[in-house]
Amino acid sequence: MKQLIKKEIIHDLSEAIKILEVREAKDYEELKTLSDHGIENVALHKNLDVISITVLIYSIYKTLFCLKTEDYEFVVEHLTKARDTLKRGNLGLYNNYLKKLFSRIQHCNAAVQEHLQDVMQAARIKKGSILMQKGLSIGQAAGLMGLSNWDLQRYAGRTPAYGHTETIPAKRRMKKALSLFGV
Repeated sequence: MKQLIKKEIIHDLSEAIKILEVREAKDYEELKTLSDHGIENVALHKNLDVISITVLIYSIYKTLFCLKTEDYEFVVEHLTKARDTLKRGNLGLYNNYLKKLFSRIQHCNAAVQEHLQDVMQAARIKKGSILMQKGLSIGQAAGLMGLSNWDLQRYAGRTPAYGHTETIPAKRRMKKALSLFGV
């Protein structure tokens, strides 16, 4: 994980912890503001780790009112543990804490699970397109990412990197082709 990404994630986790340490009515609006800040980071960095934290904070924001006291305490505790393990550079344990947080939050609201699945599908499609740019066929890239060819084709068809851009005029290309065949 890049140092800048790590710094942004630690900042967002610290802010979320600060907001949630004491359960207050203003927490809802503060989490919304933090979630909006996270969206800016996603647009800037286009990184899956940043996306995960942004989705997590948004999920907490959406489920804040339905979290029971024990779930609320669990969220604060595991956000703190995730931040601290990330600071120490233990990415495996950090990811484990994130999984536990998502699991606990999903039990509160079924809509969160749907949003999370949409984000993960979009991330697989994006990574599949990167594999195609590296030279894999659409079938290979789709298979590796657990997608159908159709899902990846729809995205690739809208991406300028896969379109044909002509940089050499047609007359010059034709002249070159004819010279190759001795005509």
